Amino acid sequence: MAKRETLEVLRTFMQERDWNQFHSPENLAKSIAIEAGELLECFQWSAEADEVDVRDELADVLTYSLLLADRMGLDPDEIVREKLKITEKKYPVDLAYGKATKYTKIDSTED
Repeated sequence: MAKRETLEVLRTFMQERDWNQFHSPENLAKSIAIEAGELLECFQWSAEADEVDVRDELADVLTYSLLLADRMGLDPDEIVREKLKITEKKYPVDLAYGKATKYTKIDSTED
């Protein structure tokens, strides 16, 4: 299913249940954080999480993220690409390759 189709399915699902009334940007942002916590809980005691649980929780995070973007009139593809351009400048390949160093310290870090 294409991204646009997914968004239409989500919109229809929410409209059929009259749930849009509960989806203020604030409530959606809170829901993203809550669901992200539930995703993290999948890994609480082990790096080996149950794939079904991870899929379910990740789907919840993505659902609320898409709904928030839609509510705010933002195109998810566009905002991700724009953020990647910013991040690309902070982490040039020649300085960041294979490193997990924060961008503020990346040029002063030795190999």
